[in-house]
Amino acid sequence: MSSKFASSFAPYAPPPDEQSYSSGQPPSSSSRFTRPWFNTQQPSGETSYQSGGIPAWDTSASGGMGSTDDAEEQTNQWETRYGMRVDVLAAFAYVLGPLSAFAVLMLETHNDYVRFHAYQSGLLATPLLLTRIFASILQLPSFLRTLFTLFLVLPPLYMAFRAYIDAAQNGLARFHLPGIGPLAEQWLEEE
Repeated sequence: MSSKFASSFAPYAPPPDEQSYSSGQPPSSSSRFTRPWFNTQQPSGETSYQSGGIPAWDTSASGGMGSTDDAEEQTNQWETRYGMRVDVLAAFAYVLGPLSAFAVLMLETHNDYVRFHAYQSGLLATPLLLTRIFASILQLPSFLRTLFTLFLVLPPLYMAFRAYIDAAQNGLARFHLPGIGPLAEQWLEEE
């Protein structure tokens, strides 16, 4: 069974853009052709990465963002540290209040949009949570505790919706809460 298994694979063939292969000369079986890992000699014409050419990071065939000289300095606003979606991560910062805000601040270090919403979430949800805890400790009437619970749940849910929508439809526009938003923006600029 193992001989049938090994015989089912095709033999190795060099890539078609390799010089010795593309020139029409079959590789001789007596001389063994070896390619260096990083080809230091650039032959005339274009070479591909598969044929041993060194990739050029500052050029692009399409003339897009990679064709500029400062492509290394530009950062992608939609890129996150672990490749997650920006809108989902910014909305998650509000879902569990201070816990999710702290987790996002610890894990996401590349995207300013997500970090802004994590700061704003922490500044919004922490006082609301502390107010609700004190309402329970002080044995306030149940309708007040219910009201504080609604204040603890509804504004962060609305902000999660706004963070998601602003990223998806408004091109990463940041919705600032009065008083909290400018402070979150200031903390983001100071890091």
